[in-house]
Amino acid sequence: MCRRVTCFGPLVCGLVLMAGCTPSQPLYLFEDGDLSHYRGVATEIEYPDVEADTLPDTAGALPPLTLADASKLEVWDLSLEEALQNALANSKVMRNLGGATFVAGLPAVNQNLSPTGDIGRAPAALPTIYNPAITESDPRFGTEGALSQFDAQLSSSIFWEKNDRPVNLFFLGFLAPILEQDLATYRTELSKTAATGTRFFLRNNTSYEWNNNPSNRFPSSFNTDIEAEVRQPLLQGASVDFNRIAGPNGVPGFYNGVAIARINTDIALTDFEAGVRNLVSDVERAYWDLYFSYRALDAVVAGRDAALQTWRRIYALYVTGARGGEGEKEAQAREQYFLFRGQVENALHNLYTAESRLRYMMGLAATDGRLIRPSDEPTTAKIAFDWNEVHTESLARSVDVRRQKWQVKQRELELTAAKNFLLPRLDAVGRYRWRGFGDDLIVSNARSEREIFAGAYQELFGGNYQEWQLGLQLNIPIGFRQPLAAVRNAQLRLARERALLQDLELDLSHQMAAAIRDLDRHYALTQTNFNRRVAAQRQVEAVQAAYETETVTLDLLLDAQRRLAEAESAYYRSLVDYNLALLQVHFRKGSLLEYNGVYLAEGPWPAKAYFDARKRARERDAAMYINYGFTRPGVFSRGPVPQHLAPPGAASRQPASSPATEHQGEELPQPTPAAPAESDSQPEPSAADGAGLFDRGRAPRGPEAFPGSSSVAAAAAPADPSTPALPQLAQPATLRRSITGVFPAAYLTDTPSAGTLKPPAPQKMGPSEPSAANAPGLAEDASLFPDPSVQPAGDKLPRRVRQAATAAKAATPPPQDGWNATRRQSPVGP
Repeated sequence: MCRRVTCFGPLVCGLVLMAGCTPSQPLYLFEDGDLSHYRGVATEIEYPDVEADTLPDTAGALPPLTLADASKLEVWDLSLEEALQNALANSKVMRNLGGATFVAGLPAVNQNLSPTGDIGRAPAALPTIYNPAITESDPRFGTEGALSQFDAQLSSSIFWEKNDRPVNLFFLGFLAPILEQDLATYRTELSKTAATGTRFFLRNNTSYEWNNNPSNRFPSSFNTDIEAEVRQPLLQGASVDFNRIAGPNGVPGFYNGVAIARINTDIALTDFEAGVRNLVSDVERAYWDLYFSYRALDAVVAGRDAALQTWRRIYALYVTGARGGEGEKEAQAREQYFLFRGQVENALHNLYTAESRLRYMMGLAATDGRLIRPSDEPTTAKIAFDWNEVHTESLARSVDVRRQKWQVKQRELELTAAKNFLLPRLDAVGRYRWRGFGDDLIVSNARSEREIFAGAYQELFGGNYQEWQLGLQLNIPIGFRQPLAAVRNAQLRLARERALLQDLELDLSHQMAAAIRDLDRHYALTQTNFNRRVAAQRQVEAVQAAYETETVTLDLLLDAQRRLAEAESAYYRSLVDYNLALLQVHFRKGSLLEYNGVYLAEGPWPAKAYFDARKRARERDAAMYINYGFTRPGVFSRGPVPQHLAPPGAASRQPASSPATEHQGEELPQPTPAAPAESDSQPEPSAADGAGLFDRGRAPRGPEAFPGSSSVAAAAAPADPSTPALPQLAQPATLRRSITGVFPAAYLTDTPSAGTLKPPAPQKMGPSEPSAANAPGLAEDASLFPDPSVQPAGDKLPRRVRQAATAAKAATPPPQDGWNATRRQSPVGP
């Protein structure tokens, strides 16, 4: 038996130790095993149950435009005025492009062409049409919230008690050894705080008591009184300015008066105005970027067509082995063509991206079956500003400076309130009280005449028992540590805001100077690039004639064609930059909204608000006038900001004279190229050749209004039809192509024709045979590449080239692409 216990002892000890080291679940008597309510996680990523409508433009968006989509789209000729109207009408949120702009000359991979702005990164930071109303209606820091501190307050309370306690007295006398008491108290108070800091109180205190004291005259009695009290601050909290800055309940460092709330609303309005200004600026930038995308596409298409013609001519000589058709020349001409073709595809992609960005700024669907095409042309007139006038106007009208000045004014008011806390709290208190006592609260007149103290209210209104109190109450914090810290903090905040205002004005002055400098620079570049474009065209004509006479090499001709495309793109880039510089000048001097015919106005209120406001106005009109000027705060506003300095109806896109600006327009000087060579077939360019390109100018703003919101709305000011038109820039005949006659999908057509460009039919891409010459995984289709031996009708070629092309057509088939030259055993070689 002992041996058996000895054997099982270590086993039991091991089990006990294992049970003590391993946690175990407790045992429950009525456990049924249903753990469906158990959740194995504490935090999950869940989707909120929100009923929110999606915009129709979001839900009905079509597939995006791509290079592979060659379907014909409906062209939407859109003016800048219509773009701004659509953007303002569809912008409850002031969208922005996040600083994305198109930079000419950079590769596509380095372009910052994000279709959206900061809405995905910081949606709460974007201004909306609701922000001013939200600030105004804030129950804590809004104007109504600050005024509510002066509202009358009614408070009331009633309590019943039952007391039963022994009395700790050795000689009871006329007192019972155990106190039994029924007690009820009722209190009502009406209080009001005035703008001067005076506090008024009107109270009524009523109590009922029954106890077992044998010395009582009545077993139960009522006590009631009516009390009026006035408490007037004499030092701290005594001024009207202090109470309207800090509020009647203000403390050092926290100021929430009606004046501060009003300034917060004004700051919210400046933020909204800045948001509208930025929206208008981004819409116009997106519009002109799209315009340049069309022009850049047009330039590379012209270069591609010229390269294709050159390749065809070289190829015709190449297949016959004629002079001028060497293999290296054919390969060089072919490479030039595919270089321009890649630029066309990249430019078309940039055009689709720029069109999408403009759609985003206008609040439209990403794709709706239409392709936006700008119908306005950028101005070419020279705009001159007087520096002293625009510099002064920028400091006076800049919304950023005005916002900072409101910040300075707010800090000045806070410093005034902080200094008030350095005074001791000395209040003059006056109190007057009527008392009443009786067996009952209210009794009949017969009993009240027979018995004294029959009813408490009868004694109260009899006026036999009146009391009053006058005095002073003083409260002084020893050392004034918190008020002194508040004053120092307010002084530092004011100094900081003033320093920021000075630096902001300095920064604005530099930005204004930079804007004027950029305006002059881009106008000069526009002149230079215009002359460069004319010279490049003449160079192409001269080199083409010289190449046909075999006096120059092919690389000079290809280089001249490439330079012509670059010159044309540079000209339109500088022209667009000139208009953007003009936009930047108005942006900096605070007249951009007036420049675009936009003004801000408060949206409609509910009908009940107008009804109540009219009722209060009639009450004030019927009341007796009392001069209460001593209760008015100091002046901290200079009145409404004039949104239009020009006369009503004079705001338009056209340069016009105003009190602060003087616009002078003049034509760009025409280039004076050298005398043309004998081989030149083009006539001398004249001013009439370009009359069809810039004959529209910028359309003036129309009088249509924009729907607004419950707080602030934006609208267009009427245009002045009497504003003179701008002088236009004369263009040579080679620049007479206009974007209004171009459809972007047609740029993928490789064979130019004399008629209207039409988009090609969709092509199917098939797999290609891999080789050392073509990239693996790329698909090819022979129909996507031009046939250099096919000469379009209407082209005039030298007789030697035409004979070579006819012989080549009957001799060998032309190569179908430039990737598989090795596989097709082209003489060019790998």
